[in-house]
Amino acid sequence: MMKNFSSSPLHSNSPTPNHTRERNNRKYSLLSAAPLRFPLRGYGFCMAALFLFCFGSLFYQLNGGPPGILLDIRQYLGVCGNNLWSVKMPSGRLLIHKDRLARELASCPHVHKRRRGESTYLDDHGPPAPRVLPFPSQVVYNRVGKCGSRTVVILLRLLAEKHQFNLVSSDIHNKTRLTKHEQVDLMKNITNIPQPFLYTRHVHFLNFTRFRIEQPVYINIIRDPINRFLSNYFFRRFGDWRGEQNHLIRTPGMKDDERYLDINVCILENYPECSNPRVFYIIPYFCGQHPQCREPGVWALERAKQNVLETYLLVGILEELEDVLLMLERLLPHYFTGVLNIYKSPDYKKMGNMTGTVRKHTPTLEALQVLYHRMRYEYEFYNFIRDQFHLMKKKIGLKSVSQPPAYSPAFLRELALRTPEPLDEDEELDADLEDANSWLVHP
Repeated sequence: MMKNFSSSPLHSNSPTPNHTRERNNRKYSLLSAAPLRFPLRGYGFCMAALFLFCFGSLFYQLNGGPPGILLDIRQYLGVCGNNLWSVKMPSGRLLIHKDRLARELASCPHVHKRRRGESTYLDDHGPPAPRVLPFPSQVVYNRVGKCGSRTVVILLRLLAEKHQFNLVSSDIHNKTRLTKHEQVDLMKNITNIPQPFLYTRHVHFLNFTRFRIEQPVYINIIRDPINRFLSNYFFRRFGDWRGEQNHLIRTPGMKDDERYLDINVCILENYPECSNPRVFYIIPYFCGQHPQCREPGVWALERAKQNVLETYLLVGILEELEDVLLMLERLLPHYFTGVLNIYKSPDYKKMGNMTGTVRKHTPTLEALQVLYHRMRYEYEFYNFIRDQFHLMKKKIGLKSVSQPPAYSPAFLRELALRTPEPLDEDEELDADLEDANSWLVHP
């Protein structure tokens, strides 16, 4: 009788539980021992790579942009944008002008042309960190006529070329007050100038924030009111050293009896040119566009002071022009660095001598008394500005040499001043109101 060995445990093809367990134990022991076969150098390399990745990511985020090597790669690919502008706001926000970025990229002849299926650095990472402009990068100099503004503008032309900022000097000299629409149009035109810029024009103070437009930084210079009046009076008639016929070109309609009118007669006989409101001239430049700003009084004076304190970075006095230029160099170095060296240079002195008014002389004491009385608000504002200027010089460590006013008010008696009621800020300008400055043609 034959035995069936196929069913015997010794010759069976199916593994027994003991065999299976032994084989699995051998497999797990091999897997568990595998990592031990890598050298310690490999572990060190992995940890170093991980550390470098984390450190690089942190560095990237803290610096607000990609590392320099990626920017070099971007430039190698031909994507231009070195001239992009940005505005550093006081709050720290960085505003990037995307429309200008698009125009700059479109205007570059060497831009890398993307082929189908390709992507550039700009596509993957966006624009690089643009050049950050110094603050402030928007400056308005609403220059007062016959207060050294032509001297400062000549300096600014030289500085603009040296420091690469945009200088826009308006050639409108006899329109200082504007309608609401004209104000908005001018403010929009100013804010659209490529930054950094300095805009200068003979115009009364513009309140940008009233129309929800970002307010630029203001600067200005004034001088002793009677000196300013005399300079303007004779300049309109006889011009300056720029030419014998300069006054004829500027005032072709002036008749000889008006041109050669004695200034004492003009003041004492109350000619319009020498009386209010036309001698109330400096304060409206700081008060603003409100009709009440052109009316001599405490209301316009106080508003002018408030605007100076809140909006103007600096208002200097012409009698201390070198200190004014030094202060501007300290406060606005990206505009005025080196201005004193230019001002004191022989070449500039030769050019500056061309701006002096000719045939100017001082009125009689009696005429000065009358004129000072008419300008009492102007002198109160001038003294306020001079005190503020000296205080600012003291704060930054500049010694001030206080100079007395050119014409002492000691001979004047005290006068009672009335404060008129302020008008509504939104009151429309009266089209029929005579412009107090239309008779002037500024330099």
